[in-house]
Amino acid sequence: MKNRIIHTLIIGAAFLAAGASDLIAAEAPQEDQTFFDQLITAIKQNDYDSFLANATGSLKQMTQDQFSAAVQQLSPRLNTGYQATYFGAVKKGTGHVALWRLTFKDVADEALATMVVKDGKISVFNIK
Repeated sequence: MKNRIIHTLIIGAAFLAAGASDLIAAEAPQEDQTFFDQLITAIKQNDYDSFLANATGSLKQMTQDQFSAAVQQLSPRLNTGYQATYFGAVKKGTGHVALWRLTFKDVADEALATMVVKDGKISVFNIK
């Protein structure tokens, strides 16, 4: 009886692990991935115009000084190396919020990147 319970727990854990790997292996929709890559590259290269190329709303209102402050904080960590893991998206009004985890090679804290996309434009992008 005891072995049967242990066997059942092992099988259950295996199914949970398989399901978790499916969640981690999720791929971002092409548009979201393209936008995300463009934004990260713009931060790494301190390219304000490229950062705002597909922006609208509050993101489009970001000043050069605000962008420079973000670059100063994030660029060194991004240029050292990072891994972005897509978590998925949630609907928000007529758009959606896409989420990524950023794990940096410098082994400091991880960060959560959120990007709001509506009508093929990015209205919000945050890394916290």
